[in-house]
Amino acid sequence: MAQKLTNYFKNSARELKRVNWPTKKETVNNTALVIGISLGVALFLGIVDFFLTQILQLVI
Repeated sequence: MAQKLTNYFKNSARELKRVNWPTKKETVNNTALVIGISLGVALFLGIVDFFLTQILQLVI
């Protein structure tokens, strides 16, 4: 049991060394992209909600 656990941690450490980690610039760009898309979707949904509310108030 202890040998399996030791092997697991050794293999995990070896795999983490092989990971191609993103650069700081890539991380900043991807974060900005996610924030921008989130704000765009929020704005779009807010506008759709506003107009649907106005239409619903005219009907009622």
